Amino acid sequence: MTNSSQVLHFTLTAYFDIGSLKYLYFMMVMCFYVLIIGSNVLLIVVICVNRSLHEPMFLFLCSLFVNELFGSLGLFPFLLVQILSDVHSVSAPLCFLQIFCVYSYAAVEVLNLAVMSYDRYVAICFPLQYHSTMTDRKVALLIALTWALPVLATVVLVSLSAPLRLCGNVIDKVFCGNFSIVKLSCSNTSVNNVYGLVLTVVSIVAPLVLILYTYGKILEILQSRFELSRVPPLLAIVLSLYFLTCQPLFNPALYGLKMAAIRDACKRLLCGENSAPAAASHA
Repeated sequence: MTNSSQVLHFTLTAYFDIGSLKYLYFMMVMCFYVLIIGSNVLLIVVICVNRSLHEPMFLFLCSLFVNELFGSLGLFPFLLVQILSDVHSVSAPLCFLQIFCVYSYAAVEVLNLAVMSYDRYVAICFPLQYHSTMTDRKVALLIALTWALPVLATVVLVSLSAPLRLCGNVIDKVFCGNFSIVKLSCSNTSVNNVYGLVLTVVSIVAPLVLILYTYGKILEILQSRFELSRVPPLLAIVLSLYFLTCQPLFNPALYGLKMAAIRDACKRLLCGENSAPAAASHA
């Protein structure tokens, strides 16, 4: 048995030889990565430089866009190197660093969506109490917890996996995953498995439950306002599924295009237009 500290590298076997096509794939992935960086940086700058966008929802969006940059940084450069490389391996320290980046990114993403859904729940269901509820201090605390909790939880996850004694160094993936490392272990991994299960429930399941609950409450208000009870049952089911599942997933990608405040701010920043800033409430 060897200790994981003695494993200098891991071999990734999910890659296969594609010949000269690797240059085409490299360019495609590179263009996609540049698009991710450009769009997220643009939206972050727009929100930061426009005081009219310093509202809770836009600040949560800014946090989400920063996390997109963080997550893509932990994956795309690595993929670009592996696409061009003939030997698909990764050093042990870089492998654990990638696990930290990918897992903390995923946890921050889901928790950020949960916080955003809570913000919309308060704004729609309790509009008169919104500003007294979503104070600057509370918004700052929510953003801090959105990042601190996943980062600390992922540090513990990696700390439990790094000292494991390993029987091999072959990972059947295109990037490093914590469970792939645990499966290579020759020692008892009960603690790792239990912690992994608890982490999944706390960081993924619990935020999703909050998202479903808040959007469910919003849906109830929509039913009372638009009398959705008269809508055919099948259509009502489709609408409910959309508000409960698609909205939390699609909104972050669409906010930059659909929100008038961000749209106008982008025009002023890129084109030098002098139009008055749109209020966040007009989004």
